[in-house]
Amino acid sequence: RLLYSNPIMEAAQPLARRMRPRKLEYFVGQDHVMGPTRPLGRIIASGQLSSMIIFGPPGTGKTAVAHLLAERFDAEFIVLNAVTSVVADIRRVSQEADDRLRMRSRRTLLFIDEIHRFNKAQQDALLPDVENGRLILIGATTHNPSFYVTGALASRTVFVEFKPLGVDAIRQLLERALADEEQGLGKLKLNFSPDAISALARLCDGDARRALTALERIGLSAPATGGEISVKHIEEALGRKIVAHDRDEDLHYDIASAFIKSMRGGDPDAAVYYMARLIEGGDDPRFIARRMMILASEDVGNADPRALVLATAAAQALEHVGMPEARIILAQAATYLASAPKSKAAYYAIEKALADIESGRILEVPNHLRGSGYRDAERLGRGEGYVDPHRHGGFVKQDYLAESRSFYEPTGNGEEKKIGERLRAWWGKWPR
Repeated sequence: RLLYSNPIMEAAQPLARRMRPRKLEYFVGQDHVMGPTRPLGRIIASGQLSSMIIFGPPGTGKTAVAHLLAERFDAEFIVLNAVTSVVADIRRVSQEADDRLRMRSRRTLLFIDEIHRFNKAQQDALLPDVENGRLILIGATTHNPSFYVTGALASRTVFVEFKPLGVDAIRQLLERALADEEQGLGKLKLNFSPDAISALARLCDGDARRALTALERIGLSAPATGGEISVKHIEEALGRKIVAHDRDEDLHYDIASAFIKSMRGGDPDAAVYYMARLIEGGDDPRFIARRMMILASEDVGNADPRALVLATAAAQALEHVGMPEARIILAQAATYLASAPKSKAAYYAIEKALADIESGRILEVPNHLRGSGYRDAERLGRGEGYVDPHRHGGFVKQDYLAESRSFYEPTGNGEEKKIGERLRAWWGKWPR
């Protein structure tokens, strides 16, 4: 049932496959869903396995967990690949699952890799068996299933998100592979320096498969004379310079700060350089994307409203494309943000409004702005006197605050200059 049941075939498998955990207790990472009080942990503890779709980046344990769940619940493990399978394959598996359940009282776990590639007809073919429990479906995908899975199938499954593995989790997997003499590289007696292990753990972008593949490559090319394997040996084996920094050390924060300040200061060359340092240092590219989304509103704002759209699109594209290709998308966003006109007016506006409220200056909602869509609203005069701007060319000068306040002060930069001119034309003066 499991891929590692044949010793000869197993020995021929790459290290990443051989080191797949044999028990759920040995699974590393994904504590946000695997812990005893977490969603997947609760499912396991209940003894009632549910159909689910696991999504997340490559090398985060999606396939491994499917194997482990089949083992834990003593289910027949059947694999279909969404790229090569057709509806006839689903029906064949369904009939076999029915026979297995009736004749042997054994359930079937159907694992579908790249399930986002299934079309509507293929997904619909799964529905009856998933609904009646004949099949336990576990789909795996690197894409957000909300965009690809039909509503009918989504309502019958649980979505579980896996995240990139942290450096500590990757380091644990590497050390386990180096120590394991049966499935790992333990017989080679490799001596990696702690710095070398840490550097390799950072290089893999949270991808355990990538990390173990690199470890195997380095281990098999290690000098027969023995000796300590250093960061330099890793650089030579992988053919790349390691520009690493520890995420918990000051250098990481210095580079991240320089990246943000370079975009804020209008230097796209510096911005893309520090971005490259973060990427080469092993930072999660999602961290880079999040910082750019924040900067798009905090520092560019309405001086160029397209900046937030572009930064958000870059973050979404990162999820779909993945690294290393997504570095190009991130670079486009960073250079755009660095070159965009800047304004902190929106940031200052919300900070001033929050400070006003925290100081206790709470304003009543004017009666003409109150909701009028409930019983007794008319009797209470709610909404009386409100004038709809759409009936008067799109703007009506009326009181929207009980007392005059001034929070948003447009700058004269980029598109925000036009916003300021429009507000002054409407209100006579702006800021108030």
